[in-house]
Parts: sequence; structure tokens; C-alpha cells
Amino acid sequence: MRKTSPWAWVPTLYTAEGLPYVVVMTVAVVLFKNLGLDNTDVALYTSWLYLPWVIKPFWSPLVDVLKTKRWWIVAMQLIVGAAMAGVAMTIPASGTVRWCLAFFWLMAFSSATHDIAADGYYMIELDEQEQSLFVGIRSTFYRVATIIGQGAIVALGGFLETLFKSPQRAWMYTFLAVSALFLLLCLYHAVVLPNPEKTNEGNGARIGLSSVFKNVIATFVSFFKKEGIAVALLFMLLYRLPEALLVKICPMFLLDPVDKGGLGLSTIDLGFAQGTVGVIGLTVGGILGGIVVARHGFKRWLWPMVLSITLPDAVYIFLAYYQPDNLWLTSACIGVEQFGYGFGFTAYMLYMLYFARGERQTAHYAFCTGFMALSMMLPGMVSGWLQEHLNYLNFFILAMALTFVTFAVTALVKVDPEFGKKKA
Repeated sequence: MRKTSPWAWVPTLYTAEGLPYVVVMTVAVVLFKNLGLDNTDVALYTSWLYLPWVIKPFWSPLVDVLKTKRWWIVAMQLIVGAAMAGVAMTIPASGTVRWCLAFFWLMAFSSATHDIAADGYYMIELDEQEQSLFVGIRSTFYRVATIIGQGAIVALGGFLETLFKSPQRAWMYTFLAVSALFLLLCLYHAVVLPNPEKTNEGNGARIGLSSVFKNVIATFVSFFKKEGIAVALLFMLLYRLPEALLVKICPMFLLDPVDKGGLGLSTIDLGFAQGTVGVIGLTVGGILGGIVVARHGFKRWLWPMVLSITLPDAVYIFLAYYQPDNLWLTSACIGVEQFGYGFGFTAYMLYMLYFARGERQTAHYAFCTGFMALSMMLPGMVSGWLQEHLNYLNFFILAMALTFVTFAVTALVKVDPEFGKKKA
């Protein structure tokens, strides 16, 4: 019998999964922007940091057979916390960008490995009904971690900038605080996470390297032999194309001055806009997504979720056209977009769980998340260049026009009408 309720660890585990990701992908954008890099360089450098999440399926079988997933979770959280402290210590040093990127790479590889273990642990500890019920919770708290990064951490950095009058000193103390927070999460999970009892994990010591290598090859082959692989790859690569273009540019749009087409928010205002109304919209959207799927099944809510994740992107066209000097209006627009994302991203998470079902589900799910990362990496690398050539307004119009790609790939998807539905 399970001694620990999923409510005790699912929210914190997915907060810990999301936090280093948002630090690497979003907080790093604000950090490098404040250090004076242009949009093209910021988007390119931080998009390259997706690479560990892209290639993580190739070492996911090792996580499957060496140690337990619980051991990997705690160990990787410890390394991530140390890497955050490393960023803090190198911000004031010479060669700041180079050294910060090195620690961000360490953080990214450790975080990607943590994702493999955490997602596998989730599928082992919870049955299918519980997975459907908690998918909204896990995606919500994953995105709550995003809001902590985009909101609280960015606002803290902005507050310390005004206090110290030095971006380097402000962000050094900010990353030290984030490191301390993450190490506390590590300690919590070392105590609270249930020990796995449903699998024969941790037998890697008795498995030879040749067997591990064969397992990697077999996993790779079995994934690409799954029924419907072509449609699945199209969906995983293109469902979030508009967001992949927007994610690096939106924070820089909010920070850039009005005469450059931005909204001219301070770093504190940026944290407030993304961390107040945005987190409410995100939380409601994510939880609602999990509830409606549990009641009526994934298939019934697929298209409403598609509309939800695409149409709210239009708020950035509105903001770029009118450039309102009103923080509450800007926050409300971000709240609408975040609600849509929280509700619509549930479909993406459920589809990956649906496609990964069967033998080797942990490793197959890791392949799915690898393609998810690739879907963000490639458009993100060119997003800064596109924005600087198109300006903000035309860039957002282009991103909105590309939502038709999301509709097209969704039309190809076929799922079991009963998947995700709560059993009577």
C-alpha cells in the first residue's frame, strides 16, 4: 500500500522539474538581456541550451536500469542546485557569458536527466486513472515553476538591481537565493518520496555494458516502430510552433523600450506581469484541463484545447500595436494567454503519455519529451533574428499566422475515446 499521498510529492516534484528548465530557458534570457546582449544572440545562445532535452532519450535507458529513479531524482536535484550557485559565483567574474553558459549547460544536462527519472517515477507510482487526474496538476505546477522563474525570480533580480545599482551584483544574489531554494527541494524529496516497490529498478549493477547498449538500441528501434509514429512526430514537433517562436521574444518585447517597439517594462514589472495574473490563469487552465479530461476523455476535449493554446497568442499583436502604458492591462493580457496555455498544453502532455504506453514506456516517454524540446529549440534559434528583421508587431503576426500548422497536425491525430476518462 502507498504510504505517501501523490499530493505530497507530485506538485513539488514537477516544480523541481520545471524550475531549472525555466531558469535555463527564460531567466537566462533576462539575465543576458540585462548584461547587454542583443536579441539575436540571446535567442540563439539560450535556444542551444535545449540540446540536453533533445538528446536525453539516448541515455534514458541508463536511468531505467542503473540505480532507482528516486536516487536519480535526488542526485540530479543536488547537482542542479550546485550549478545555480556556480552561475552566481561567475556573474561578477571576467568572461561572464562564457562561464555562465558553462554552468547553464551543466544545469541543463542534470535537469534533463532529472526529467527522465521524474516522469518515469510518475508513471510507475500512479495508475492510468491517477495519471489522468494528476496530469493537470503536474503540468500546472510545472508551469507554476515557470511563473516562479518568470515572476518571483525575475522580480527579485529587478528589485536587487534598483537596490545595488549593479545588474551583476543583483543577479549574483538572485542566483544564490534560487540555489538555496532548490537545495531545500532536494532535501524535501530525499525524505518524502516513496521508495519504489512496483518494479525491479536498481539492478544496473548486475547488468553488463553490452546489455545496456543493446537496451538502448532496442528502445530506439521499438520507439520508431510504434504504430502511428509519423503522425506522432509531426504532432510533437509542430503542435507548439507558434509558442516556440514566441517564448524567447516575449520577455525581451516586454523589456525593450517603446521606441524599439517594446513596452518598456522594468525588470520588476516584468516579474509582476508574469507572476500575478499570469499564474492565476495558468493554474486555473491547467487544473481545468485535467478535470474535464478525467470526466469526458481526452478525445472530446482535444480541439477545445487546440483553440485554447493558439487563439490567445493574438494578445501580443494587440500589445505590440497599441503599446499600452498600463501594467494591469498588460498583466491581464498575459493572464489570458497563460490560461489558454495551461488548458491547451494538457492535450500535449496527454498525447505524449498516450503514445508512450506499452513496453518501455519510461524510455519512450523520454523520446517524446526529446522531440518536444527539439520543437522548441529549432524555431527559438531563429526567433531573435526574425524579430530583429521584422520588428515586434510583424513578428507576432507571423506567429499568429502559423497557428494553422497546429490545427493541421491535430487533424491527423487519432486517440482512443476512452483514454483519460475516469472509470465508473
